[in-house]
Order: sequence, then structure tokens, then C-alpha cells
Amino acid sequence: MNAIETKALTKRFGTLTALDGLSFEVKKGELFGLVGPDGAGKTTTMRLLCGIMDPTSGEAWVAGHSILKEPERIKEKIGYVSQRFGLYGDLTVRENLLFYADLFNVPKDELPKRMGRLLGFSNLTPFQNRLAQNLSGGMKQKLGLACALIHTPDILLLDEPTFGVDPISRGEFWQILYEFLKEGVTIFVSTAYMDEAERCHRVGLLHRAKLIACDEPDRLKQTAKEAFFEITSKDRKRTKQILDTLPVVKGTGLFGGSIHIRLEERKKLPGVVQTIRDIAGIEVVAREISPSLEDVFISLTQA
Repeated sequence: MNAIETKALTKRFGTLTALDGLSFEVKKGELFGLVGPDGAGKTTTMRLLCGIMDPTSGEAWVAGHSILKEPERIKEKIGYVSQRFGLYGDLTVRENLLFYADLFNVPKDELPKRMGRLLGFSNLTPFQNRLAQNLSGGMKQKLGLACALIHTPDILLLDEPTFGVDPISRGEFWQILYEFLKEGVTIFVSTAYMDEAERCHRVGLLHRAKLIACDEPDRLKQTAKEAFFEITSKDRKRTKQILDTLPVVKGTGLFGGSIHIRLEERKKLPGVVQTIRDIAGIEVVAREISPSLEDVFISLTQA
């Protein structure tokens, strides 16, 4: 039995289709990433899987329970962390944990061990008496994760949990996830960060409410049929303007201080470089690269 399974899951809000025929499976003990930009349908998917809203059509099963027929049974099996901090700011770190432990009927004889472990994992032990509203963004998200784990759920649902969090805290957050992954917890995470998607066993690429691809990150990269190149120049803006007008260039994207482009034929690259020199007198350096997951996503959405 899969940890999560969806079939033609669809959600409409009036004339807006927020999710269109979503079908995928998440295996037990898997780290699965749902990847896409804002507005793609990630949060809607999370809310449907948590059983806190009903689909317009389609069905899904979480921990073997139907989101249509058994939403309350699902809530017993999952831990959920939303994008926005949703705990109680006027309670301390420790009081938030105690509240959620009580909410999920955690046995009192197990509570000290669980709390000590979660506070240790999240590096919140020194801050357990601090009000939650006074924590940093990264610490708030780690507290949210600790509260979601207090009842030892089978499945973790994380909706862009590191949004707006500094890089160091993001890394610490993922280290906590890896520890629980080792213990067999299934983790379903949504993110707009492609570097986080690379950490997942499998990813589903979501675009405009539809799932456009689903596989292991490396396998998705291998599906790219075009050649990818990195272009650097002293005038990146003007260089991209020219590249976007060239029919042989199938797509462009900004990556840090460089531009990534896609060509159907490698042999077209010298002509592209020469055209930029002829039009703008700009010297560029070009090298072929292996596509990143972000390159693949852009390729699929620009096709």
C-alpha cells in the first residue's frame, strides 16, 4: 500500500481551476517533493490531502484512508507544517509542544522522552522557555516541525516549510527531516526551491494546476532532449534580449550571474555567440552544461 495516492484530483474555486486532474503515488518511507512556482496548486494539494477541504472531483488516499470518506482518520496519521507560522505566539516553545501533545493524546509516560528528543533535534532546548512569537523565522519553522512530530505520525506533509528562511536554517531543517526519514517516516514536501527538490527521492513538477512530470530528479534530467549552455557576458541584460529574439534558441533562463540557454543542435552555438558580437559588440563566453532540475522545469514549461 502506498502512503499517498491521488487519482484525477481536481479542485475548482468558481471559474478558477486550482488543481486539474492530479494523479501520483508516494511510497512508504519516501521523500517526495511537489515542485512548482506560486499559484501552481501546491497548497491546494496539501489542504486536500490533509482532509481540510473537499475536492471538486477525483479521489485521494492518505495512509490508506479516503480523503472523502475518512478525513478524520487521516488527521491521526499525519503531521502538517504550513508555509506560514501557525502556532501560538503567546505560548513558549515548551508550552506549544505540550499543547500539541495534549491535542493528539500523547501518553504522559512517553512525553518527556519525545519532547527532549524533538527539542534536541531542532536545537530548541536552550529556547524552550522563549515565547514562540520571539523566535526567528527558522526557529519558528523548526518548532512547527517539532509540534507536527510530537505524536509520531506516519506521514509528514510540509507546505513550503522553508519559505523565507535563511540558508543556514534551511540546511538545519533538512537535516532534521533526514533523521526522521531514516526511521521510516514518509515525507511529502512542497517547495519552489529547486535545490531542495534535488534532495528528494522523487519529484512531481506542477505547473498551472497540472502535473507535467514525475520521476527521480536524475531521471528527469536525462529526459532533456536539447543541449544546454551557460552564457556569461559583461552585459547580461542586453545579451538575454538578443538571445530571446533568436529562433535557434529554444529558451533562456537567468541563473545567478549567467544565462542558461537551450539549443536543439549543439553546432548552432558558434553562430549564436557570433550574432551577439555582431549585434551588440558584446564578448560572451559559452560552455555546455548538464541541465539542472530547474533547467528541465523551464524547458517543459516553455515548450
